[in-house]
Amino acid sequence: VQLQASGGGLVQAGASLTLSCAASGAAFSRSTVAWFRQAPGKEREFVAALFRGSSSTHYASSVKGRFTISRDSAKSVVYLRMTSLKSEDTSVYYCAAGRRLILSTIGRESAYDDWGQGTLVTVSS
Repeated sequence: VQLQASGGGLVQAGASLTLSCAASGAAFSRSTVAWFRQAPGKEREFVAALFRGSSSTHYASSVKGRFTISRDSAKSVVYLRMTSLKSEDTSVYYCAAGRRLILSTIGRESAYDDWGQGTLVTVSS
């Protein structure tokens, strides 16, 4: 699966932004999809995921209630709708796809097979 993330930019605190991740490859429809992020000087962290074959979503506690992950299977696109953005949301955001991961590993980087190149989100306070 090849992934291409887009939609990042510079926004003010409190604003909303939607990231997109366009996918190619037949395996995408059977994959769990996720967003991770990496802030300057920090390790990459899990943000949100949509488990394969279901509508089951999972979020990091820091974004729960503010971010929404969704999927348009017909277009092979995954979205991350981000609202009430905070300065601490400033990061490079990566989309990822995992073909065989199990639910208990959904937040682990190592569980994902394919990664997009990242898109930068900067939130000014």
